[in-house]
Amino acid sequence: MKPSLKISVVCGLLLSSGAVYAEASSTDTQAPLSENMAQLIAQGKYLAAAGDCSGCHTIESGQAYGGGRAFDTPFGTLYSTNISSDKQHGIGNYSYQQFVDAVRNGVAPKGNLYPAMPYTSYHRINDHDMHALYAYFMQTKPATQPNRENGIGFPFNIRMGLKVWNLVAFDKPTFTPTADKTPLWNRGKYLVQGLGHCGECHTPRNFMMATEQDHPLEGAVVNYLNAPNITSKNLTQEHWTFNNLAQFLKTGQSPKGTAFNDMFIVEKHSLTQLNDHDITAITSYLLNQAQPSQSAVSQPKLTSLVASQFDTKLPGYRIYMDKCSGCHGQNGQGTPNVAPALQNNATIENSNIFNTVAVLNNGIERQSYSQEQTYYAMPGYKNSLNNQQMADLITYLHKRFTTQMTTTTVKQVADIKKQLATN
Repeated sequence: MKPSLKISVVCGLLLSSGAVYAEASSTDTQAPLSENMAQLIAQGKYLAAAGDCSGCHTIESGQAYGGGRAFDTPFGTLYSTNISSDKQHGIGNYSYQQFVDAVRNGVAPKGNLYPAMPYTSYHRINDHDMHALYAYFMQTKPATQPNRENGIGFPFNIRMGLKVWNLVAFDKPTFTPTADKTPLWNRGKYLVQGLGHCGECHTPRNFMMATEQDHPLEGAVVNYLNAPNITSKNLTQEHWTFNNLAQFLKTGQSPKGTAFNDMFIVEKHSLTQLNDHDITAITSYLLNQAQPSQSAVSQPKLTSLVASQFDTKLPGYRIYMDKCSGCHGQNGQGTPNVAPALQNNATIENSNIFNTVAVLNNGIERQSYSQEQTYYAMPGYKNSLNNQQMADLITYLHKRFTTQMTTTTVKQVADIKKQLATN
């Protein structure tokens, strides 16, 4: 794997329904006392669900929060740990301050945590949210699942080295609201930059595997896919509207396409659990826009889906009809509960073709949110389409369904396939 590959796979959210923006530092050393502990626990449950804690710390055949999910890194395989209230294998014996130290500072009672735990972002979590999270996790059902031994070789298995990494690469940021922005926008900033730790996937990393703070949210390769550039400038250039982005975050689908692979996990277990206020706040921050009024919402203009004579003469036309039209439709209109539409699809419309090649090469696993929202698995074509055919198909997809009028070359496809093979 290359340095830009995943250290933190999930752009989940740990957030509360409140709007508290206190600095992350805390002097508390004891668990909080609350007159309404039930309410605090319920809020913590919302945080944990929104944070996709189960997505990282629960495997399909395992107990809730029992750990065991594998994370591939350039240094070996890490396994998530048991974070249930079990006192032997989990965190049931943690004091409140130990919980804070682990989440905010990456220092657990047994030693330093690897940055796969995104404490470099979680350091921005405010005290109010930390209290709620602690209250919830201390009463979760104990998972008796033992922790797995990490597959990290020497010298990276020596955790003392993480103290040096923290000294050099961890600047312990705190959350600071932007004075000239609305409370809604600042709420989104708080969620995205800190609790959401979106930058852990969507920000490129330097040679030390630290996120490049000068290039926030500008995209990075994560787990064989490009976590795209989600800066407001790029989202606007790709024609994301406020409504489309909010719909995508809330449901995992929109007229711009669907979430897949790691982002599907985030959507299913995290973002779909958020309340409408927080979805709106995140959208406002990412697009750097105020929420539009209903009267101001304009419907996107639909271009003709009928293939022109020029389209049918493109080399990729026959390939599309053979490989794609059965699910996505002859005119790219998509099939409900089978395959998304390709007209103005964000993946295809992106000028960076990395994900388009990766998807065509490796396919996509089945995505199921519910019986009413499911997409079939897409097969990979690495053994049935050569580089020229794949380049022709991508050129056709661009010219037929998006505003991209570029011609994809064989070299572009070959270079990306080489990256996919060596990552």
